[in-house]
Amino acid sequence: MRKSNEFKGKKVLVLGLAKSGHAAADLLHSLGAFVVVNDSSPEKGSEEAKLLRSKGIVVICGGHPEDILDHDFDIIVKNPGIPYHNPVLQKAEQKGIPIWTEIELSYLVSEAPIIAITGSNGKTTTTTLLYHILNIGGKKPLIAGNIGTVACTVAQNATSDEVIVMEVSSFQLAGTENFRPKIALWTNLYDAHLDYHGTSEEYALAKAKVTANQTEEDFFIYNADQPEMRAYVERSAARKIPFSLQGKQAEGISADDEMIYWQGEPFVKRSIIKLLGQHNLENILAATASAILMDCDKETIENVLSSFTGVRHRMQFVKELMGRTFYNDSKATNTLATKSALSSFQSPVVLIAGGLDRGHSFEELRPYMSRVKAVLALGETADRLIDFASSCGVQHALKADSMEQAVQEAFAISLEGDQILLSPACASWDQYPSFEERGDAFIEAVMKL
Repeated sequence: MRKSNEFKGKKVLVLGLAKSGHAAADLLHSLGAFVVVNDSSPEKGSEEAKLLRSKGIVVICGGHPEDILDHDFDIIVKNPGIPYHNPVLQKAEQKGIPIWTEIELSYLVSEAPIIAITGSNGKTTTTTLLYHILNIGGKKPLIAGNIGTVACTVAQNATSDEVIVMEVSSFQLAGTENFRPKIALWTNLYDAHLDYHGTSEEYALAKAKVTANQTEEDFFIYNADQPEMRAYVERSAARKIPFSLQGKQAEGISADDEMIYWQGEPFVKRSIIKLLGQHNLENILAATASAILMDCDKETIENVLSSFTGVRHRMQFVKELMGRTFYNDSKATNTLATKSALSSFQSPVVLIAGGLDRGHSFEELRPYMSRVKAVLALGETADRLIDFASSCGVQHALKADSMEQAVQEAFAISLEGDQILLSPACASWDQYPSFEERGDAFIEAVMKL
């Protein structure tokens, strides 16, 4: 760990006692800071609270005391999910107290270089794919961040001969000040989390923080096919590596129907790639560019691209059975994601979809429904989905009472060469606590066939 003396004797408020809050408090205490942890939820025998108190850290649960900021804190480190309209944070902003998230701490203490990956879609797939390439290539990668492992915990144990592959969200990036990855990667930009950020511009500015502190010694990989990103890209001082699906390009990494090119030269044939979808091809280009910049050899990259079948619940190949291929895309909780999934296939698709009814339209899917031969509809949106599928001319549109029934009916309707795809276009909460549990139910039903 790179010891940072800037926290010695400082007063730090950690807002939110979750995994990241516990890790941040522990780290700051070890660096000599006076730490107070505050969480709005009742303590209820929290083991984390007990552990922190045993080290001399003050823990206050069950609400935010009105006088909490009277202690003249130097810094606040907040849980990424806490919005900036929280009264404590609003008062802190008025007082001019810096408000960070724990990925700022991870940068300040890490001896290992950081590859930071952000974007509206594709972060997890890109992060996981890059990790696999670097791992096979002997680059000693560590995986961290929004993907599930607290970044500052990973960073404090990282050494200079390792590299941290870090998925970072807009929530995390908004709370950074000095964060400077060696390689920054921005997959794409679509409107998201506007209830948190307020406007599209604020959301984009948070994403752009991934490259804000980079210099000409660093690299910035970005989506050159999105003109809406151009203004933010131009502000970056890093060496720019564009990626594009618009045919061979002279700079960066690009692809046409046959080949992936690096700096305008043929690199690998697309026919070796296992992972389906145009959106996943963007992720592949971004991850491959990062691997090349990390001096991974071509053979290693080819080996991983020819075997990587995706992240669980994200266009995940599950099984081939009697000529039918099953894909789990349970993470597709909106029509944009399902549209991307459907665009991946040319052969007929039997689509399993539906879930929580938020009243959104399915119209965005209409241009892609011509490749759908049947729909098995689940959950609260089942009736609306059946009506929509029928209006698109889908041959079979049926309601299923359970995932197992949906899979069995899909298999019965399908023929050899068909794709059976779970891509719900809806959240899971009407039937399942999470999209992960919904995807697991699909996999279990497939395995029972």
